[in-house]
Amino acid sequence: MKLISWNVNGLRACLKKGFLDAFFALDAEVFCLQETKLQPGQVELDLPGYHQYWYSAEKKGYSGTAVFSRREPLAVSYGLGIDEHDHEGRLITLEFEPFYFVCCYTPNAQDGLRRIDYRMRWEDDLRAYLRSLDAKKPVVYCGDLNVAHEPIDLKNPGPNRGNAGFSDQERGKMTELLAAGFVDSFRRLYPDRTGAYSWWSYRFRARENNAGWRIDYFIVSERLASRITAAEIYSDITGSDHCPVGLELDL
Repeated sequence: MKLISWNVNGLRACLKKGFLDAFFALDAEVFCLQETKLQPGQVELDLPGYHQYWYSAEKKGYSGTAVFSRREPLAVSYGLGIDEHDHEGRLITLEFEPFYFVCCYTPNAQDGLRRIDYRMRWEDDLRAYLRSLDAKKPVVYCGDLNVAHEPIDLKNPGPNRGNAGFSDQERGKMTELLAAGFVDSFRRLYPDRTGAYSWWSYRFRARENNAGWRIDYFIVSERLASRITAAEIYSDITGSDHCPVGLELDL
């Protein structure tokens, strides 16, 4: 089963930069998006054979997620069920027979870590939510998680230590999540691979120089780890400041 996640940084803009070509070429069973920046009805996608699920932020032109699935899920839910977190369109959960699929666009801690206290509450509530799902059946959790977990996950860890996305607090929450029974699928297959990034700043020719960060993930329940057959970063696909990431499971 092939699964894809992509922060498109505005779907309407990405559609003008080859989104549909990439979508059909990747040919995934489930394809999810973050940062769609859409309100209901602003885009209608013709994706034959896919069920579509959209979750918009209340604020126009901000955040938002979507999931497209060939299989019709047993159930779909939106948000965490906690009012503080459920106004920005950040989380969609699809229940399938073998697992829960959770698409997430994690809140950015912002410059100067202005939103770090909120980010910490989000992380704690999200981890509790994933553990509650995992108690029922395995979980596949993916998306733009807005953190480079280890120094290997960004080009310039030294100068970025303490910045949003590479603060000790955010990295610590990722460590807590993995310790709670989850696996970073890419690092399970490629523990030492360097230069593997999924986001590049639009400034300073960062993508051309591969001065990036790996902040887009597929995290799976530990008991699915033996089922991972591929974990990909499609850095050749443009259209956004992020590239798609993928997971293949033998189910």
